Amino acid sequence: MRYQSGFGNDFETEALPGALPQGQNSPQRCNYGLYAEQLSGSAFTAPRGINERSWLYRIRPSVRHTGRFSEVTYPFWKTAPHAVQHGLPLGQLRWDPLPLPHHQETFLSGVRTMTTAGDVLSQVGMAAHVYTWNADRESEYVANADGELLFVPQLGSIQLFTELGIIEVRPGEIAVLPRGMFCRVAKGPGEGVVRGYVCENYGSRFTLPERGPIGANCLANPRDFKTPVAAYEDKESPCELVIKWCGRFYRTTINHSPLDVVAWHGNYAPYKYDLSTFSPVGAILFDHPDPSIFTVLTAPSGEAGTANVDFVIFPPRWMVAEHTFRPPWYHRNVMSEFMGLICGTYDAKERGFVPGGMSLHNMMLPHGPDAFGFKKASEGDLRPTKLSDTMAFMFETRFPQQLTEFAATTGAIQDDYLDCWRDLPRLFDGTPGIKEIP
Repeated sequence: MRYQSGFGNDFETEALPGALPQGQNSPQRCNYGLYAEQLSGSAFTAPRGINERSWLYRIRPSVRHTGRFSEVTYPFWKTAPHAVQHGLPLGQLRWDPLPLPHHQETFLSGVRTMTTAGDVLSQVGMAAHVYTWNADRESEYVANADGELLFVPQLGSIQLFTELGIIEVRPGEIAVLPRGMFCRVAKGPGEGVVRGYVCENYGSRFTLPERGPIGANCLANPRDFKTPVAAYEDKESPCELVIKWCGRFYRTTINHSPLDVVAWHGNYAPYKYDLSTFSPVGAILFDHPDPSIFTVLTAPSGEAGTANVDFVIFPPRWMVAEHTFRPPWYHRNVMSEFMGLICGTYDAKERGFVPGGMSLHNMMLPHGPDAFGFKKASEGDLRPTKLSDTMAFMFETRFPQQLTEFAATTGAIQDDYLDCWRDLPRLFDGTPGIKEIP
């Protein structure tokens, strides 16, 4: 795979020499008999810094990539707002990894929505999904008009065959597919079954967070984001395109591949990112910084500093703070946190939270280290310690995350999750001094 480097850059790439016009966007006649077409991810009049568009030079214009639509259903893929039909009461929740499929599942049929938040019709909020699939359909393509998709593989690699090129994504990497872009989602070469997470962002696009006093470097650096080079399919055979639009799915049949872009230029494009290149910062004397220092991508809301969605990771890092409880502290906050684990263990929940699992701590519900983690962190030797072989993440949103019926009734839910705090002791006795933890 070949990629172009940078976040939000204006790229240009061509799969055939001379396919990309120079000095103008829409010549009277394009080279190779191609059609010129603009794909816009923002309003034409959006400010320059957030204006998104790419010019595509393709074998057929996209009006030829749709026909008469018929509605199809994928009952486990839900969209906000959805009817809450389960009877599960409010609470902190955790799930084991979803089992791998025993019968044939493709990407579209293998998505299971766990939570939704906001309202897709107002283009605010998000959904948190888990995917498991074991079969690909070479003739099936998808486009999501409801939002961009952030893929987080956990088991096995996947490939995104997009209009603008091909991306391969392995566990430990992420990829973002822009709203409305045609794509074929497939397993990686040699993979039998794959599993991972998807954040469907209904709101403004993901961008890099402001670093503030951190300065010009660290966190996710722009040069580490990779966008594919042009690659096209010249395939003349029956194909199906499924479009997700306002929470419903529509299928159309065409006689060719819609991935026929031979050249393109612009800044509205898919990209991937290797999470191991995230450069974390942290406390080097005492106390625990806010988890916002681990934000990789953020999708702003209308309220300054409060995200529609944040994508946050907890990567390998050194812990060196003195006289400090090092795991994340106990807290309640206005954000709702859907958490997953790609590999290893999470330092605040070393027991019961396993790779492929999930947890949900909704807005203003208390959460924090379990009893085992509290005792270990409170009594541990505060030498410099390396947290290795770990990668946890959060899809965090300002909106309450509503549980789907599938998430509430799946056998993967851990009914005893709340017991992880049951053994936190009362240490207070009214006399001064540090108390021994039983």
